[in-house]
Amino acid sequence: MKIVIGGQIDKQEIAALVKAGLPDAVVDIKNDLDATMAMKKGSYDYYLGACNTGGGGALAMALALLGKAKCATISMPGRISSEKEIEDEVRSGKTAFGFTAQHKDQVVPLLIEILRKKEGGTL
Repeated sequence: MKIVIGGQIDKQEIAALVKAGLPDAVVDIKNDLDATMAMKKGSYDYYLGACNTGGGGALAMALALLGKAKCATISMPGRISSEKEIEDEVRSGKTAFGFTAQHKDQVVPLLIEILRKKEGGTL
C-alpha cells in the first residue's frame, strides 16, 4: 500500500502512526499540491491530511484536483466519524481523508485498519 501525507500540520506524526499500523507500506510526506498531483497520477493509493478543521487545509487541494467523490472528512472539531461511517466512506471509493490533528491518534489507526481490511478483501 502506498500512502501520501499532505495537509497542513503534524505530517511527521501522522506518517509515524501510519508506519506503526502498516510497517510494509510506502509512506511519503509531500506538500498538498504535490501529494494531490501524485494521487491524481496514480502514484499513491491513499492520501491523509490534517488541519484544525478536518476539511479545510487537510483536503482543499484534494477536493480541487480529485473531486468530492474521492474525499472524506473523517473528523472535525467536536466530531469523530464512527468506524461504520469510515468504512462506508472507504467502500464508496474515497481515497483522500482529512481530519483534525487533535484526533490523529484516534482516527489514523482506525482508518489504517479499515484500509488494511479493504486491501485484504475483508471489507
